[in-house]
Amino acid sequence: MKLQAAILGLYASSCAAFSPTFQTQRRSASRPSSSSFSSPRTSTGTGSALNQYAQTMGGAINLADEYAPRDVYGMEQWAQQYGLQKADGVELYSDDGADYQLVAQNGVAAGQMILYVPSDIILSSNGVAEEFGGAIAQAEQVLVQMDQGTQKRLPLFRLMAKILNEYDQGENSPFYPWLASLPRQYYNGVSMTDACFACLPPYAGWLTSNERNNYHFFVAALRKGYVQLNSVHDEKAVMWAYNVAFTRFEEVWSPSRQKLIAPMADMINHSAEPNCQISFDDMGNCQVTALYDIPPGTPITKSYGDPTNPTPIFAQYGFLPQDCATLFCKAMHLEPQIKELGFDFKDLLIQTQTGEIAPKVWDIFLYKILQDNDPGAAEQFYVACKTNDEGGKQQYHDNYFQYTLDALKTHVYGILSDVENLTAKAQTYDLQTHPRVPVIVAHNTLVRDTFSMTAALLEQMG
Repeated sequence: MKLQAAILGLYASSCAAFSPTFQTQRRSASRPSSSSFSSPRTSTGTGSALNQYAQTMGGAINLADEYAPRDVYGMEQWAQQYGLQKADGVELYSDDGADYQLVAQNGVAAGQMILYVPSDIILSSNGVAEEFGGAIAQAEQVLVQMDQGTQKRLPLFRLMAKILNEYDQGENSPFYPWLASLPRQYYNGVSMTDACFACLPPYAGWLTSNERNNYHFFVAALRKGYVQLNSVHDEKAVMWAYNVAFTRFEEVWSPSRQKLIAPMADMINHSAEPNCQISFDDMGNCQVTALYDIPPGTPITKSYGDPTNPTPIFAQYGFLPQDCATLFCKAMHLEPQIKELGFDFKDLLIQTQTGEIAPKVWDIFLYKILQDNDPGAAEQFYVACKTNDEGGKQQYHDNYFQYTLDALKTHVYGILSDVENLTAKAQTYDLQTHPRVPVIVAHNTLVRDTFSMTAALLEQMG
């Protein structure tokens, strides 16, 4: 219940402060020192050995109780039996008994290996394809026929099927100790009720809608029955399996693209300034190494996504990063212009501490105005954007400044009105039946506070 209390606290303090700075740090490619470890064991692939341990565990995974205790220390003991190693002083930590993370109690030197997870206990999408063979291939064919866009999501589909298969086996699953360590409740977009979904602003709603559609395609493909899954018609079980896969994977691209889940490494939390690198060797073993010196008592962290744009992290993982300095300008209605100019959402930002608008946001609004009123000028402005002709662009901005300013004001005040109404609607819901409301309100509050500052800046301009 402490997790719920923490979220209620977030709900009560919806005007949280955000750090004004962020850094994206590239992960080191250097091979780490392993002086504090014994020699890593090689992969044996012994499923029977894992099963021997699984059969000593009691009870099936209880998904009915979303606040059921997580046996993270049982998972740790299980993983250590098969070669998991940690640097001295790296421990699991929780301040509420619900959310866990890895903390370097003794500190870790730059380049030192923090964690080693053997391939025996790592779930990999390529391994699932080998294990399920033609059955998963048939299910994938059905999935892609439903929606071509799911082709790029096949690794996630495989992990979901694998997790559901292990869940079906209960205490006889070789991965039972890991399953028992996982949270039962998720706060991301896929998990939201329809009522909660209706309280999201357009951009968050678009991201969530895409993911909900993917989830339904996954479930429909699995329910064709090619992969034998006993609980495939249990909505709670399939939703849980999807969320476990969706929120705990690592992706690698060499020698081939695949998604993997490494128990214990999946306990590492998010930061916009990560202090570790997660990699996999040729044998499929996972190595977590320190990017720089980590002081004693510091959480081990990685980045869950682009720190300049917190909404995708909110939609996927169900929390709002408190170290974000910018957010997307929410101009979903200008997506055609964004694509034509070759911009990305990460280019179209507003500062959360000042409300300042990025230059390319002005560009897309002006481009739309020109398209609607002077196609010839729009073409010339397009060329200026594509060739980075700042002088040419500025000339158009000077000539059409008031029009662009008015369009931006209309957009900003529209977003402010939307989030006010959506938040008021969300706050009428019962938190017992809609536990994700506080996270939604926190997200909407960040948007409101940021856009309020933007509105003030625009008013100063005329």
